[in-house]
Amino acid sequence: MTMSSGGEPVDTTLGEHGSRPFESSDAAESTASRGSRNAPAILHPACGFLLPGDWVTQGEPRVRLDPRPGPRASQEAPIGGRLKERPDDFLVEEIPLYLPCGEGEHLYLGVQKTNMPHSEMLSLLCRHFKVDEGAIGFAGMKDRVAITQQTVSIHLPQDRPVGELRHDRLGVLWAVRHKNKLRRGHLKGNRFAIRVRGVDPLAVRAVKRRMEEIARSGAPDYFGEQRFGYRVNGHLLGLAYTRGEWQALLDELLGTRGTPFPPHQLRQREAYESRAFDEGARHWKVHDPAELVAMRALARGRDAEGAVRAIPAHIKSFWMSSLQAAIYNATLAARIRDQTHATILRGDVPMLAGSASVFAIPADVSDDDLARERARCFEREISPTGPIFGPSMVAATGEAAAYERAALALFGAEERLFAPPALEALGARRPFRIEVSNWEIDAGVDLHGAFIRLAFDLPKGAFATVLCRELLGVEIGGS
Repeated sequence: MTMSSGGEPVDTTLGEHGSRPFESSDAAESTASRGSRNAPAILHPACGFLLPGDWVTQGEPRVRLDPRPGPRASQEAPIGGRLKERPDDFLVEEIPLYLPCGEGEHLYLGVQKTNMPHSEMLSLLCRHFKVDEGAIGFAGMKDRVAITQQTVSIHLPQDRPVGELRHDRLGVLWAVRHKNKLRRGHLKGNRFAIRVRGVDPLAVRAVKRRMEEIARSGAPDYFGEQRFGYRVNGHLLGLAYTRGEWQALLDELLGTRGTPFPPHQLRQREAYESRAFDEGARHWKVHDPAELVAMRALARGRDAEGAVRAIPAHIKSFWMSSLQAAIYNATLAARIRDQTHATILRGDVPMLAGSASVFAIPADVSDDDLARERARCFEREISPTGPIFGPSMVAATGEAAAYERAALALFGAEERLFAPPALEALGARRPFRIEVSNWEIDAGVDLHGAFIRLAFDLPKGAFATVLCRELLGVEIGGS
């Protein structure tokens, strides 16, 4: 979504993550349950970045930093288009790192979900298998407005009966036993097949040409807007959580004065402000699990800290990853503005292509050695990286570190905050460039109109929406 010169919203929204055939489903969840999330976006006066124009807040207007992808690396004119008009326009298939062996206490399931958020899938699996959330493993979170296939694991003793899971938007494709729990990151990548609507199909030649260039040089590896939650405030919740600011966190999550929210949530948020917690809990739905759990905890007499601690661990982990992602995105955005994201700076921590191995470039590296590393970067043997702050992250130094310190300061964070118990992960480095493989592009027309179809594989952690944004020039976040 961008703005026209007259200030009116122009609907060019791109929205993330198969190329094998998927089953299409017309039993998709109505978006009405999420209110007006799909209303035309504007530069919202309450926060200064793109959000649906009818969202509201009772707080004072203030400019907030948009943590979503920043400037594109490409200087080419936008082509436009829209993603996720229908769930079957966006197909995702997980590429596994390994296959289950056939025995063990963990039941591996191949599942297909349609227009379903990750949290709802976990809730359904917990209820069906009568297990706690900690018994469920998954390699990665998949898009809501999409048809997605992935593997999950359930810790079940061998002698426990397993009934058939019946749901119109969640199906089990296969089930095989394995010896260990599936962990985050236990995947090679994801395969995508995406129909882009609202675009001239004759632009397919230009899109192919751009993809050829990206396949040669790589595209910016921003975290996509999905990483920040539908209100684009996951990083704010993460910052409050890591600081132990329990009341501030609940005010942002449940109150009326924080980040704008869909107008249908006003009643339960006003109930929170008036401390009518029982009433508020009746109006939050299962699609808002953090809000529902926290409000119920308050209704039972828990204090602010107790209400936050009642929220499922995977949601708080998501908030922390949102904060990490916001800082990474700000670092990459600054490097793109300075045209240094595809080269090596003094003090950089490059990553070897095709691996997670990194090494440090000294801040006082000689000119000859720096030139040698820059040549390797140009040939894509290595890529510069950005910070995913945590206790085991390899720190940049010198010129490269200055970008990272500036990004921390933008969000009011400090490196010392990224530590247990708030942060479970160890920290890492993330390459600044996406590697794209097995791609194909064509155009067509179906019952819903013309489209350009993009199919490609991305490594784990990369966002298809970011690649589409670079290809088609559509703004899905601040620039």
